[in-house]
Amino acid sequence: MMNRAQDRIQVKRNRLTVYEMTLTGLMAAVLCVLGPVSLVIGVSPVPISLGTLAVCLAAAVLGPRLGTLSCLLYLLLGLAGLPVFTGYTGGAGKLMGPTGGYLIGYLPLALIAGFAAARPGRGGWRRQAAAAAGMALGTLVLYLFGTLWLAYGSGMGFYEALWAGVIPFIPGDLVKMAAAALLGTTLRARLIRAGLLDGTH
Repeated sequence: MMNRAQDRIQVKRNRLTVYEMTLTGLMAAVLCVLGPVSLVIGVSPVPISLGTLAVCLAAAVLGPRLGTLSCLLYLLLGLAGLPVFTGYTGGAGKLMGPTGGYLIGYLPLALIAGFAAARPGRGGWRRQAAAAAGMALGTLVLYLFGTLWLAYGSGMGFYEALWAGVIPFIPGDLVKMAAAALLGTTLRARLIRAGLLDGTH
């Protein structure tokens, strides 16, 4: 009897509630709104984008599972042709192009940052610091994936691609991570207290 009760609790935890599905859809919508907003700078083929801000925010608010799911939903919408990628573009050509690695890198960024933000036993500035550290680590993975993809797709060397696709963006990304950690963890705590989000994942 005890095992059956535990199994039922585990199944319930594994299911997405209506609130969680709604929040996941809302964060995917935020990605669709912020993701296309970009600024092309002359020194790089990679535009400055608000997409990483939205990914970090989704991870901090929703945690690893739902945050990654919202990013996957966003990528699938763009792959289907909706103009949600940088510069209001979409389609497989954009995702598989030279800068597509930075978009694919949203998934490990959301997963790593989400795990850091959702770790139990931390509150206040400690949770914000943990979330920011997770975002920094996830962004490093995104940088690596995007740089390798850019080097392969454009014919650049690794270091040339690094200078073109990473170095100019570090200051802005640090600001976005700090903002997302502060706002995202605050929103997450309020959603958990309101019973709209399961704080165990």
